[in-house]
Amino acid sequence: MNLKSGDPRAQIAVISCNKQVCTLQITDTTGSHQFPAMQRLSISKGHAFILVYSISSRQSLEELKPIHAEIVEMKGGDLEGGSIPVMLVGNKCDDVNRECTVQEGAELAKRWNCAFLETSAKTNHNVKELFQELLQLETRRAVSLQLESNKSKAQRRRDKLKGKCSVM
Repeated sequence: MNLKSGDPRAQIAVISCNKQVCTLQITDTTGSHQFPAMQRLSISKGHAFILVYSISSRQSLEELKPIHAEIVEMKGGDLEGGSIPVMLVGNKCDDVNRECTVQEGAELAKRWNCAFLETSAKTNHNVKELFQELLQLETRRAVSLQLESNKSKAQRRRDKLKGKCSVM
């Protein structure tokens, strides 16, 4: 994975996933809770979300809860249905001073209907896998949206009348 940066909050990552080269724009919103308008703008423009906490800081996990709630509010049912790619990531898994267990992270991810992974930015453990998993989630979403858009207007209307959700 190659990272390029101009803005210290935004980086471009080039990564190989499923034998394809993908380019990601990654925006670090650390501290954006102090600037709600910036946080809302980042969420509104986001196609996928990585919610990162330190396994050695329970407070960092707690601070993600209002951010997740904001994403749910802005992205609506898409997030609850699992169609907006979200990953909960416990970082610093190499740290021996653990305050958050793997089980706690996994259970929260299950409640939030999102993927879960522990990483270490220091040792690079699971970092590449994190972005590959996120890209796979986004690819599945894009394929679902493409399949949905290929339906005729009449078919979408019939699905709606049957009580089926036509947007995944």
